[in-house]
Amino acid sequence: MHPQLLCSGVTTVAARRMRNIVRSLLGRDALIKFHFVSFAGDSITIGEVSYKLKKPQNPELVPVKHFSDSLPQTVVQHLRWIMQKDLLGQDVFLIGPPGPLRRSIAMQYLELTKREVEYVTLSRDTTETDLKQRREICSGTAFYIDQCAVRAATQGRVLVLEGLEKAERNVLPILNNLLENREMQLDDGRFLMAAERYDKLLQEHTKEELDRWKIVRVSEDFWVIALGLPVSKYKGNPLDPPLRSRFQARDIYYLPFKVRSKSPDLSQLLSFATTLCSQESSTLGLPDFPMDNLLPAIRVLNTFPMLSLHKLIHRLYPYKNFLAKDGHSAVEAVLNKFELLESQLQQTPSSILSVSVSKELQGHVDVKLSITDKEITFQSPAGTNKAQPPHSNRTFINTPGHSQLLAEMMQSHIVKDICLIGPKGSGKSVIAKEFANMLGYSIEPVMLYQDMTARDLLQQRYTLPNGDTAWRPSPLVTAALEGKMLLLDGIHRVNLGTLSVLSRSIFPIHPSFRVLALAEPPVVGGSTSSDSSRGQQWLGSELLTMFLYHTVTPLAKAEEMDLILGLTPSVPREAAEQLLDFTHSLRRGNDPTAKSLASSFSTRQLLRICRRLSQYPEENITHSIHKACLSRFLPSLARSTLEKTLKNCSMQASLEDTEQTSDYCCAVKDDMLTIGKVSAPIYSSGQKLKVPDVLFYDNPQHIMVMEDMLKDFLLGEHLLLVGNQGVGKNKIVDRFLHLLNRPREYIQLHRDTTVQTLTLQPSVRDGVIMYEDSPLVKAVKLGHVLVIDEADKAPTNVTCILKTLVESGEMILADGRRIISAKGKLNAIIMHPDFRMVVLANRPGFPFLGNDFYGSLGDIFSCHAVDNPKPQAELEMLKRYGPDVPDATLQKLVAAFGELRSMADQGTISYPYSTREVVNIVKHLQKFPNEGLANVVRNVFDFDSYSKDMLEVLIEALHKHGIPFGAKPTSVSLAKELPLPEVRMTGYWSINQGGNARRKLLCPTETHPVDVKGPVFLRVQRYPCNRKESRALSFTEEKAQWQLPMNEVNIICDITSTDGMYEDVLYVATCNPVSLYSMKKDGQTVQLMELYDVFPRTISGVWQPFVTVAPLGSPLDGQVVLHEEQVRLLYFHTALSKSIFCRLQAGYKVCRDFAHKNWLLFYKEDRNQLDVLDVLEGLVHSISLPINLKSVFLVAEDRWLLVESNTNKYFLLTKPMHIAAEESGVCQLHSISEDLVSSGHGTTEVSVPQMLSSEQMPNENLSAALDQKIISPNRLVVDSGSFAQIVVGFPDLMSPNEVYSFRRPADLQTMKAAESGAHLFFRSGVRSSAAKRENCVCLLSANQVVRALPPNKVPLKEIYPKDVTPPMAAAYLEVTDLTSKKLKYIPVPRSMSVSPYTSWLSKVSESDVLASALGPGSVVTVDMGGCIRLWETGLETLQRSLTEWRNMIGKEDGRPLQITIQRDSGLDVSAPKHGKVDLNNAPHVGGNQWAGGTGGRDTAGLGGKGGPYRLDAGHKVYQVSQAEKDAVPEEVRRAAREMAEKAFKERMKEIGMSEYDASTYERFSTAVRRQVQALRIILDSLQAKGKERQWLKNQALGELDDTKIIDGLTGEKAIYKRRGEQDPELGSPQQKPKRLRVLADVSGSMYRFNGVDGRLERSMEAVCMVMEALENYEHKFKYDIVGHSGDGFDIPLTTTNKVPKNNKERLKVLKVQIHHFSQPIALNHGKYTLNPRI
Repeated sequence: MHPQLLCSGVTTVAARRMRNIVRSLLGRDALIKFHFVSFAGDSITIGEVSYKLKKPQNPELVPVKHFSDSLPQTVVQHLRWIMQKDLLGQDVFLIGPPGPLRRSIAMQYLELTKREVEYVTLSRDTTETDLKQRREICSGTAFYIDQCAVRAATQGRVLVLEGLEKAERNVLPILNNLLENREMQLDDGRFLMAAERYDKLLQEHTKEELDRWKIVRVSEDFWVIALGLPVSKYKGNPLDPPLRSRFQARDIYYLPFKVRSKSPDLSQLLSFATTLCSQESSTLGLPDFPMDNLLPAIRVLNTFPMLSLHKLIHRLYPYKNFLAKDGHSAVEAVLNKFELLESQLQQTPSSILSVSVSKELQGHVDVKLSITDKEITFQSPAGTNKAQPPHSNRTFINTPGHSQLLAEMMQSHIVKDICLIGPKGSGKSVIAKEFANMLGYSIEPVMLYQDMTARDLLQQRYTLPNGDTAWRPSPLVTAALEGKMLLLDGIHRVNLGTLSVLSRSIFPIHPSFRVLALAEPPVVGGSTSSDSSRGQQWLGSELLTMFLYHTVTPLAKAEEMDLILGLTPSVPREAAEQLLDFTHSLRRGNDPTAKSLASSFSTRQLLRICRRLSQYPEENITHSIHKACLSRFLPSLARSTLEKTLKNCSMQASLEDTEQTSDYCCAVKDDMLTIGKVSAPIYSSGQKLKVPDVLFYDNPQHIMVMEDMLKDFLLGEHLLLVGNQGVGKNKIVDRFLHLLNRPREYIQLHRDTTVQTLTLQPSVRDGVIMYEDSPLVKAVKLGHVLVIDEADKAPTNVTCILKTLVESGEMILADGRRIISAKGKLNAIIMHPDFRMVVLANRPGFPFLGNDFYGSLGDIFSCHAVDNPKPQAELEMLKRYGPDVPDATLQKLVAAFGELRSMADQGTISYPYSTREVVNIVKHLQKFPNEGLANVVRNVFDFDSYSKDMLEVLIEALHKHGIPFGAKPTSVSLAKELPLPEVRMTGYWSINQGGNARRKLLCPTETHPVDVKGPVFLRVQRYPCNRKESRALSFTEEKAQWQLPMNEVNIICDITSTDGMYEDVLYVATCNPVSLYSMKKDGQTVQLMELYDVFPRTISGVWQPFVTVAPLGSPLDGQVVLHEEQVRLLYFHTALSKSIFCRLQAGYKVCRDFAHKNWLLFYKEDRNQLDVLDVLEGLVHSISLPINLKSVFLVAEDRWLLVESNTNKYFLLTKPMHIAAEESGVCQLHSISEDLVSSGHGTTEVSVPQMLSSEQMPNENLSAALDQKIISPNRLVVDSGSFAQIVVGFPDLMSPNEVYSFRRPADLQTMKAAESGAHLFFRSGVRSSAAKRENCVCLLSANQVVRALPPNKVPLKEIYPKDVTPPMAAAYLEVTDLTSKKLKYIPVPRSMSVSPYTSWLSKVSESDVLASALGPGSVVTVDMGGCIRLWETGLETLQRSLTEWRNMIGKEDGRPLQITIQRDSGLDVSAPKHGKVDLNNAPHVGGNQWAGGTGGRDTAGLGGKGGPYRLDAGHKVYQVSQAEKDAVPEEVRRAAREMAEKAFKERMKEIGMSEYDASTYERFSTAVRRQVQALRIILDSLQAKGKERQWLKNQALGELDDTKIIDGLTGEKAIYKRRGEQDPELGSPQQKPKRLRVLADVSGSMYRFNGVDGRLERSMEAVCMVMEALENYEHKFKYDIVGHSGDGFDIPLTTTNKVPKNNKERLKVLKVQIHHFSQPIALNHGKYTLNPRI
């Protein structure tokens, strides 16, 4: 590169502009004639300073057309000073604000003195080779070429260095010796020597000797002029002191002016500009006004005098784009002062009427603009192509906003280059192309990226076919030479130093050459670093001088609708209107979250959605919206904002309701692929090897994703798949391409990916640089699908080059070739029409420490969120991977990992566990089924085994879902079994069938319909069921538990289940208020129906309802009847939200044994009537009895056992199976006589039954219970005096029925009840009445009787040893097993809370537990606190569950493992023999001699062949098993505990903290330990992102830089790059810790109401959490904690300078906090208390 060839054009333009500016500002009268600049012969004099001119050797290097015969006095003074320093031989430094003035003055002086110039612009990429010497290769030989500094020194030229502040540190000091002593050692061995010293040597030696010594004379005319900005005010590196001391400085400030213009508008504009360049303005942080752009502005005003100055200022100084609110106010105050804020005669351009070729000026067009009512025609530079008239492009929808913007751009185009600022997707590229087409320009697109250097912008180095190095012009230079329009896309991404080089390098070589830059809006308050994650504040004082700025504002709603309908005419209008309503409601809001969401719905994205809707009109608009913004990965606040906005726009908020996955499938038929409802032809490809083929199991969720992908694929879109790791992104893409038969090119990105490696891979062959096409280029050429994996791992400044490829189908490659979408010039690669791109990326945010690819480039792709499959889909998929793995194991895995993923979404844990981990676990279990699940899951969770907090969370989640992580096979804690008393026959039941009327009574029946009211519509609330498996660390009878969402005053009054009839649904009824809970046994939700509108409200002491639940059967499955016995209210639950009810007489009880047959029996104590309710028919059959009832037991559907109230005598009522169908309608009543048998200890009294089974025991269970083989009808009876009674022959046999009993040692009714479990909560200690629930369950299939007993009725001394204290239990489940003749008591844990209505509780149950049967061998209980527990009591079910539980743990028998090596010995087996016995018992391998060896033959041993038997000689196998890990000696454990305790006490002593204080603080710390961990995870993610290292280039060691390969060929040294800490950007502000202020409420109300809701403790825990989480992050955050109350709003608790460092100091803060809580009311003056009426 030869920059001296460019200086003439650059400086000439700068001088010409300066003259025009001065002439416009000062007027011709103010110009000063140089009467004190005189030319006398070969000398020039400025004032009294004279300079003798010399004839230049190279006149082409002397600047021309910079000097003017009339200059301002200030410029003359600067020239005089420069001449003085030139005569003194002192190098000068011209310092001043940005602009061409410094350069113009320097060039004027050089032109005045006829000096040759070497000009170089410095940037951060400038190296030593750019200043001294660069190597080139010619004819296979490397040689050095002198660069600007060396040429200037040796040829006696002036070296102009511009932009010293942009050069990196320690680069310019290589010039120190050249500046000071005019000496320099060159790389080719030559030595530059000062002229005086060289001349002295020349007197002693000949020139040939000096040349042989490689000594070169530095000319005495060599001189240096440096141009730079003051770093104190502008961004840049400060000068190195040794370098600074070698220069003489001169401040070149803006030229002063004196307004002599007759135009008041111009006077106001000049005043405004001068004010913004003042020192006071800079103190406010305002960038300088671009004074250099005043001339273009004046030219625009001359052409369009009706323009508003305010709008013109926006083009010069777009303050609303780069200043914050305070800056806006300051600028607008100045505008208002000079009456520029609003113009009364504001006229704005509206449209371009015509564009035609100019007949007057070549290379120009005549443009006619319509401005309000006026038409103005002017000449504008144009391109070399034919200009296109406005509105001729049918693909460009010319909205009013776009028309106005194009007209304004046309005005600016006649005077200066343009920059369009607008958010991504707003149409900048489309507007730029339309603008270029109208003017006949060919566009030369250049995609800018962060790592782009100044050399990349101007020239590219390459090698010729013979190996010689050469330079190729860049697209920028090509555009300048050919008169194209250079489209710089993304100037906000390129480094500011590189852009400043661009400002000095752009010059109009071709008259038509123009630059049009595109940029996103600068981030107000953002970093100046181009790699800042928050955003870059890229627009500053230097860039303001480069362009006139135009803002692409978002389209109005009507304009955007016209645009959408114009480009997608077939889109459903209603859907488009809904989409625009939603988008503009986000854009209009002031909520930052809503505005952030709005960025995902750019105009480009809206067009993409509408194209899909036009092609697939049946698609749900909500689905498209969720898909476009990747709602699955939005934070909770953003997701709630999205759903709220959707609801406000009358759209479906949730995406889950729209998904129907049942009918999704994919199929291939007749060369057509059908995925879901979308079909596409299968691609015909000749490269089958590149078509992926992967093991893939279809599931509905993945098929839905592929259907969406196919829709976009057919529309020609490029795809972006975003998701967590391991969710199947790669598999989905490979399966998708396999189904389409599309060849694939694959590339995986990483942090070291560069622009060059993404496109081409350079290599060297025979000294010639060669470029290998990357997969990207191959895919473009051949029409393959390019899969870009891990796109988020590469820097976004690298992947941004994909933008032009996706948008316009163009890309420039490093070897000079370019990709184009249509046929064009040579050396071009035409993009294949079948080319597609599929990009895979992880979701943004922690723990994925990648870059936000979606945020940067998401809107140019069609985005698809890939999530883990839903539980059912994941379960089906896992069954395919592990067909032999038990379903229960798979369900536990799915549930556990589902919970872990939910915790990751909530931020509780950092790692998002994916389907990939579950699949690997299932594969292991499939291959090695004997290894337990608890051991195999360690393959995933051992990563977290060294994080205590994380491990606790994982273990809790695994245990919750029944994975016994950490349990041992021997950890079985079943209840102790006691022997059951021997069964004895205790009497007979005889049914009297005689004709005596006293023995056989007839009972008439009446039938009447039910008076039904309703329906009543009720609200059903759904709550998550936080189900926890109970067999985590040990195996017990308890299977699972969960808590009902109930308040503390509610009372449980009934529990029942459908018992396998309808998906094992549980129902729980409460009575204060009356409510119904329903849930499936294995379900995930609890449904609550509050029955305020059906049952009367309860009034304490007046009415205490008691509700019974009766589930109905087929065809009324899922429906229940609720009965309240006091007011006789029947409630029929007919649907989830609808009910009917009827009201009968009060005081009736209900028998629900046959509710599954859809009929119920009602009776009332001491009354003689039975009511049978037929639910299906809606009829009540009333049976009149001759006796008064005490209780009723339904022993069969047509036989009922009645107990008389006074005598406790039994009667058997027989009735027809269908009462209404019988003609007689009469039931028969038979008396039952009880004959007792002496037991040897006197006569045994028979008590009233508490429970009687409605079905008979199986014959095998009956035989086992009675120890005799017997087949007979039977019923199981339970009363207070026996564990169980069996009545053999009842009720079918009329002969005397034998009664067998398992008698209790003591009757339950005779035991004391004062210490019952329930009464532990009662204040009175006296039960007001008998309990209404007996809590007795018969499990006939398991041959068991289970009843819940209070602790005082349980033989605790027989269950627990003397030294063991029984647990605090709400009740004990007494399990009587009639098969094994065993009895055991299972403690039910005490409930966490109990209703304060203790007397009411005592009426419900004798204990704090209600029980019900749940399937064969299982029982469900609910305590009075609402905790539901599932129990397994049956021996078969327990044995089966224990086997499954041990299988999940794994089989570890503790025996050592052996390593067996099988080999073929080549010898035959002769005859089996014992072998020799080695007395030393040494190990033997092979040999066929020794007994007890391994791997031999014939002899007895292990691992051989042919031996008579196995013989283990006991040789040791060294292996550490899990058992050995667990078998740590107790003394070692004790020593470890003692050491930890000692260290803790020493730490407490060190900080002066007592054990009491430590325990007090631990109480608060433990409560928030999980939250502290979650918060620290977030803080760690911030730190990890901030500490990421960057590539440091131009290094002497490290990895080879691909961009420096040619430099390496030539022998350069600094051709490497290495990772390191990136230095702060030039002039970037110091990175300071974030300031946080935590505000805590310390008012007295916190103390007063703490007993109600615990607010005080929660507040203290929150303060403790903040202090612990921010510990060791002082370098990141500075925080203080202040309190507010009625006493003050800023009560200090901590300060930023003194944050608590240890537990003692943190406890002190908590004590100060509680001190303010408990401050006496008398001291609380309430000065800062708000009036509640405000």
